[in-house]
Amino acid sequence: MTTSNAILSALAFGILPAILWLLFWLKEDSKHPESPFLISKAFLCGMLVVVLVIPFQKIVDDLFPGMSPTAFLFWAIIEEGFKFAMAYFVAIRVRDDDEPIDAMIYMIAVALGFVALENTFFIFHPLLQRDIVVAVSLGNLRFIGASLLHVVSSATIGLALALSFYKKTSVRVAWTSLAFIIAVIIHAAFNIFILNRTGLESFVIFGSVWFGVALVLLAFEKAKTVAP
Repeated sequence: MTTSNAILSALAFGILPAILWLLFWLKEDSKHPESPFLISKAFLCGMLVVVLVIPFQKIVDDLFPGMSPTAFLFWAIIEEGFKFAMAYFVAIRVRDDDEPIDAMIYMIAVALGFVALENTFFIFHPLLQRDIVVAVSLGNLRFIGASLLHVVSSATIGLALALSFYKKTSVRVAWTSLAFIIAVIIHAAFNIFILNRTGLESFVIFGSVWFGVALVLLAFEKAKTVAP
């Protein structure tokens, strides 16, 4: 496979599943949908985050070599921090964020943009080596695992913003800070456990992620009930 074909195929395998997930989550806000332009902007900026975090992750890798738990923790802090910052400055702080559920939608849009480009990078090398089986298998694993992990972790922060939507600033900051810590723990724990997984452990880990997705669906229903 030529480099150009590998790039196009990787983009297709990486981006299309993320867009399908995005369309699924947008249905949760079907009564008062957000601007398609702003959702697209959040998604594309989420892709940009992948590029922005690389230098910082390289620094962590140099400081803590060997896939150590400390490295995974700092990588999680970096990724969750950049995703939240991007969502905040691109969408959450603008006037379109006018109801509690909006923050969850924007956080998920950024997360799926991140997933789209990250998955593209992971799939590109096997495709370049013409190893289609590995590329498809890797894409499927990330589709049901790492991709949803980013949704769950980002939605956790979005839920805190939703539940504290009508509260004073100090309360919103406190709730969001706690949610950020929880998101980092979830993210780091997944990466640590998936690295040393066995067959049964893989089932438990991926099952936990899907359980988290179910909780996010419940969180959306809770966010819809938040009122002044």
